[in-house]
Amino acid sequence: MSFARIAVVGAGAWGTALANCAARAGREVTLWARDPAAVADMVATRVSPRLPGVHLDERIAVTGAIADLAHAEALLLVVPAQDLRAAAGGLARQIAKGIPVVACAKGIERGTHKFMTEVIAETLPNATPAILSGPSFASDVARGLPTAVTLGSADEPTAQALARALGSPTFRPYHTTDVRGVEIGGAAKNVLAIAAGISQGRKLGASATAALVTRGFAELTRFGRACGARGETLTGLSGLGDLILTCSSPQSRNFSLGIALGEGKPPEGKLAEGAFTASALAEMATEKSVEMPIASAIGAVLDGTLSVDQAIESLLTRPFRAE
Repeated sequence: MSFARIAVVGAGAWGTALANCAARAGREVTLWARDPAAVADMVATRVSPRLPGVHLDERIAVTGAIADLAHAEALLLVVPAQDLRAAAGGLARQIAKGIPVVACAKGIERGTHKFMTEVIAETLPNATPAILSGPSFASDVARGLPTAVTLGSADEPTAQALARALGSPTFRPYHTTDVRGVEIGGAAKNVLAIAAGISQGRKLGASATAALVTRGFAELTRFGRACGARGETLTGLSGLGDLILTCSSPQSRNFSLGIALGEGKPPEGKLAEGAFTASALAEMATEKSVEMPIASAIGAVLDGTLSVDQAIESLLTRPFRAE
């Protein structure tokens, strides 16, 4: 399992970054984009429109033809969480049996409450589902700045081989078989980052934000344990590590969305996965009798059932309790 040929489905900022990352690791990379105009532009300029100033590695072939993915030995599915089912379904006839399909989105499917590897297992039953998550901004990874992430697969040899195939001195994947733990960290931290952004946007102070992130991590941990995740995964890169990054930088779309909500401004319009995940996460927590007041409050704000001020009040007036 050398995975010499890797296909990346989705040529947004993250997909382009991972394509560059795989090429730097010595792989032969095919980058698929849906928009013919974007394909033509990237072929002509070797620059991604989503990552201005970042040049595509010479080992990356850009295509808009699904048939060009047929020879891939591993596939990175880099599309938004709510679009992953449709994207995976479109690949069913193109991929070889047993091929690893790595979800690179952080979220929970609305309506079904399915995690990304569950969606892959349903739509591509002959594939080996895997998940890539962790504290990583696309611009950092694309430029080759040092980054460490978690790569999870229920099949340990596959997880190890994928980590070796994508790894380089500046991109360090740590492998695990705790797929659910990796997925929960990535999904929950996006929702909590919106809360942290609201705190900053409302100018509640650094102390409030620190308390919010800490109590949010307690929620993430409770939910993870209820779903069978391992503690070391939740405190690792894909859990605590990603939470720290996402709750501390405006580069995070979820944090930026929260700032806009806190300031009473309209969101910028960029995709923030947490906006779609919040209600699903709150619903799943209720089903499992897991207390997640911060996540639930964010879900209510985004669904319009609570104002930002009402959500803040609901959290500040909760009963005092032991930590």
